[in-house]
Amino acid sequence: MKATGIVRKLDNLGRISIPIELRRRMGINLKDDLEIYVDTDNIILKKYEPVCLFCETTENLKYTDNRIVCTDCIKKLVEK
Repeated sequence: MKATGIVRKLDNLGRISIPIELRRRMGINLKDDLEIYVDTDNIILKKYEPVCLFCETTENLKYTDNRIVCTDCIKKLVEK
């Protein structure tokens, strides 16, 4: 992990703001979803990118019953 030298305080609701220079560098825009990971004693934020439930591709995704599946996997399921 690389230190940025940036320190932020939690507000009274437990929130922090991510500095604009970091958001720009990481391609995070307003209203983007972020995933939260925990690794031992670290909290990791990652820009959320939906993936296929079966093959984890990020291309040609379809949403069905709150699940994300790509068109290739849908074709394979229909064939079976």
